[in-house]
Amino acid sequence: MSDNVYELTDGNFQDAVIQSDEPVLVDFWAPWCGPCKMLAPTIDELAEDYKGKVRVGKLNTDVSRQIAVQHQISAIPTLMLFKGGTVVERVSGLQPKAQLAALLDKHL
Repeated sequence: MSDNVYELTDGNFQDAVIQSDEPVLVDFWAPWCGPCKMLAPTIDELAEDYKGKVRVGKLNTDVSRQIAVQHQISAIPTLMLFKGGTVVERVSGLQPKAQLAALLDKHL
């Protein structure tokens, strides 16, 4: 995981995501998930590309189940973009970087 990607948990989600002044892209994932592993380098690249514009974080659904249940995560990877504490975009499954970048650009 890149230095620019935040590790999110049930304990820090409220402060790091909901109360953030900048948009936050959250990757809901698990270590056993093949598509999640394939998406990880793209998440790292987006964190670097959008540094200072979008906060990027990963939430392990095996460890932080409360937040995963609260946001009705039924498939992983699921990516959610929060802006002003509200979900403005949600996509599931392996996504190409260009599509994710377009999703982020739409909300900057």
